[in-house]
Amino acid sequence: MIPSLILTIIIFSFVLIKAADMIIVATRRLSRETHTNTFVLSAVILALGTSFPELFVGLTAALEGAPNVSLGDITGSNIANIALVGGLASFAVGKVAVRGDYLKREVFIAFIAASLPLIFLLDGSLSRVDGLILVVVYLAYASSFFKERFIQIGKEQQEESFIYRFFRQFNHLAARKKREMGRLFTGIALMLFSADVIVKCAMFLASLAHVPEFVVGVVIIAIGTSLPELAFSFRSLEDHEPQMFFGNLLGSTISNSTLIIGIVSIISPIHLIAPSKFFLAAAVFLIVFISFWIFIRTKHRFDRWEAFILLMMYLIFVVVEVLA
Repeated sequence: MIPSLILTIIIFSFVLIKAADMIIVATRRLSRETHTNTFVLSAVILALGTSFPELFVGLTAALEGAPNVSLGDITGSNIANIALVGGLASFAVGKVAVRGDYLKREVFIAFIAASLPLIFLLDGSLSRVDGLILVVVYLAYASSFFKERFIQIGKEQQEESFIYRFFRQFNHLAARKKREMGRLFTGIALMLFSADVIVKCAMFLASLAHVPEFVVGVVIIAIGTSLPELAFSFRSLEDHEPQMFFGNLLGSTISNSTLIIGIVSIISPIHLIAPSKFFLAAAVFLIVFISFWIFIRTKHRFDRWEAFILLMMYLIFVVVEVLA
């Protein structure tokens, strides 16, 4: 029974990944007219797209009354994003150059964003007010990227009526992007269905194996929902796009820690049922993230041996989390 449940979770994780890929492709094509640079595209649009598995798992878990599954998934995904995804992609490809000073600000923002839910959970729960604060933080972060674009749109609206502009853009979208809209909604439907199956299997697995829901989320589901980031990371590094690589890793961490866990806690407030395991995972995340920060800050590059260290950290974390 338990092996079949694990196999089902793995199979539907791949369905989830395919659905996420459909959404990413559609989102990328629909967003080309925003004229944003690669880092912004990766940190906001594509990062949110690759975080859709966590989002739909979180929504389903909250509606099923099991928000700790989502908390485990988010915590485990943040660790996996940096240590497993970033480490494995960098180890396979080799040295990754860190160009420009933009990363100093973005790494700091990602660290603060990822730390906020950990701070809120010190009292053992994440309330609806905490969740609302996290969602507002994400909206402030995302809107900061598009400040110049918002100003440009405002000037355009002064030059022509809003109704005329709306219908002109709608007709343009309907004429050229109908296929992408269909791909987008199909991906969302597949993601909703697969997320529902994964959460139900995870809850049943936890009850059969007498394992806390948090542990199932932090290990099994987190690895499955982090696969879109892994695929994107390999692709971006192979195409010599380190900005997209770092933008996706940091943006996914920010969206996971603010928007997604915020929405989940607004729907269903989270009360820790395995506090020792959660705080162990939180400590591991802080160690992994600070190590990653030091690695890319000191030499303005991310070397293969540093990626190997992160991979070993992740392996140790999984072993300790499962056996503890």
